[in-house]
Amino acid sequence: MASPAHVPSNGEQDSQRIVEHDEYQYLNLIRRVLDTGDARPDRTGTGTISIFAPPSLRFSLTNSTLPLLTTKRTFYRGIIEELLWFIHGSTDSTLLTRKGVKIWDGNGSRAFLDSRGLHHRREGDLGPVYGFQWRHFGAEYVDCDTDYTGQGVDQLRECIEKIKSNPTDRRIILSAWNPKDIPQMALPPCHMICQFYVQLPPPDSPRSKPKLSCLMFQRSADLGLGIPFNIASYALLTHMIAHVTGTQAHELVIQLGDAHVYRDHVEALEEQLTRQPTKFPTLRWARDGIKDIEEFVYSDFVIEGYEPHPAIAMKMSV
Repeated sequence: MASPAHVPSNGEQDSQRIVEHDEYQYLNLIRRVLDTGDARPDRTGTGTISIFAPPSLRFSLTNSTLPLLTTKRTFYRGIIEELLWFIHGSTDSTLLTRKGVKIWDGNGSRAFLDSRGLHHRREGDLGPVYGFQWRHFGAEYVDCDTDYTGQGVDQLRECIEKIKSNPTDRRIILSAWNPKDIPQMALPPCHMICQFYVQLPPPDSPRSKPKLSCLMFQRSADLGLGIPFNIASYALLTHMIAHVTGTQAHELVIQLGDAHVYRDHVEALEEQLTRQPTKFPTLRWARDGIKDIEEFVYSDFVIEGYEPHPAIAMKMSV
């Protein structure tokens, strides 16, 4: 079957516009996995079709662009709430559940925690996952109700400070991968590490803002459900950090390790591949003058011009 990027459109100019749409990188990767991937068993027992280390996905963030996939409606409220949860260092999935965001319910269930040997944890206590590592790397984890203020390395604040004070630093890195803590996690991080890069304006353009880009590496990539979330989440994080550092969001680059399609997602993804992307939406801030990354709340995110195709149901493998 031909790649979706090569489906003819009405008129040469329109065809060129469609081919260049960043979303086709994602669609073409799914097509490649379905056509050439290896059948592999996996932790969940569902089974996957997988390839290793495909070419990077690159998404422009210029002009406030938000790469929220359009070939199916994406649950952006859940993406934003989860990102804010990460930023605040939270590890209690029930905080998201109360907001109607149930993406972590399976991994925080009593049965799942017990299957990981975490019998001592209360339901919803995911252990030292993403947000804990971002904000308290190296601190000793007790439980999700403990106050960790001032403990460990606050990597997120360090990244923000480096972007402001030493923008050409090659160590502006945010890591969720901590081998020491993995046995305590309900689920080891899939999106493991990201690096920020600041492109300074030329000397003859002193009024231009520096450009901020993010490179994220993801060891395990569920192309049907996970990757649409991850693309939008790291794009939003880059826009947020750009806002509080006085830079301009420029590009998101994602490198995948094990890129896979769950076997029970194949039919749904085949339907998605028949759809033509629409224009990505843009992000606008409802409030001016937000200076601190922790000041953002859900109502600050105004997503404009999002006109996706209808949602496609896919089951999450736990």
